[in-house]
Amino acid sequence: MPIIRAVAAFAVFSSCCELVAQSPEPTTESIAQQRVVLVVGAEGAPEYGEMFRKWAGDWQQAAENANAQLQMIGIEPTDDSAAADRDVLQTKLKESVEELSDDATLWLVLLGHGTFDGKLAKFNLRGADVSSAELAEWLKPLTCSVVIINSSASSGPFINALSGPNRVVVTATRSGAEQNFARFGEYLSRAMAAEDVDLDKDEQTSLLEAFIAGAKGVAEFYESDARLVTEHALLDDNGDSLGTAADWFRGVRAVQAAKEGAEPDGLRANQIVLHRRGSEAALSDDDRNLRDALEAQLNDLRQRKAELPEDQYYTELEAIVAQIARIYQR
Repeated sequence: MPIIRAVAAFAVFSSCCELVAQSPEPTTESIAQQRVVLVVGAEGAPEYGEMFRKWAGDWQQAAENANAQLQMIGIEPTDDSAAADRDVLQTKLKESVEELSDDATLWLVLLGHGTFDGKLAKFNLRGADVSSAELAEWLKPLTCSVVIINSSASSGPFINALSGPNRVVVTATRSGAEQNFARFGEYLSRAMAAEDVDLDKDEQTSLLEAFIAGAKGVAEFYESDARLVTEHALLDDNGDSLGTAADWFRGVRAVQAAKEGAEPDGLRANQIVLHRRGSEAALSDDDRNLRDALEAQLNDLRQRKAELPEDQYYTELEAIVAQIARIYQR
């Protein structure tokens, strides 16, 4: 019986995949609102400014591909009469609180340098910097999904400050002590723009897949120059403020046990896609939310597999996968 059930579950899952591939083309009404607030920080030196603008160009391309709203800060030259970038950022986040629905996704992308004084981490802007604590306050009123990406050195503490429900936080470093220039932003932005990173073969490039590709690019950079690795990117999407490194994943699933029995990261980040294509874009917001909830149930079931009788495990597995398949039949 267990073997039969395993085969049956696989058959249902295969049917689900076929339905995904055959889903109708998306309509404008089916695409949930996405907004990208892209912040380029103080360059420090011209060579860094050139890098940051290149990374920003990749994000701009990714946002255009996704037909997302793009708001850019720190790109255009400024003068004494212009509002400080920190004030502009605060204003843009206030506007997002007022304008974005619960089903929307806000992407806050920080490209630049960062500092950590042992107590507080900051992202360097032209003029006054912005701290992780300030961003936590500004983001608190948001009820939509929020993605925060800080590509700077010393960005690890942003996970501790910003982690929470319905949020994904990505940092270039695992702590404030990693203070050397971070290159993670280059490889992450490249993955987001290229859209050819698809570890689970669902025709989408998820945030998790881009994160893994970005970290791989960093590792290859340091290896090619025989340098000591001075940055270790983290991703947190379960709200526990711990974060998970890219080498904990095999494909899109975490294969290492988290510390202190914590839930593994990765599920939510793999559901978040900037440029939704094909079947993903064709889903309504309600169907996407239901699908995401069912995938969370499936992930929880997999975590409990060792605790359950085999028959019960496969019975529950079939039921969840069948519900996912029905979403794509509508």
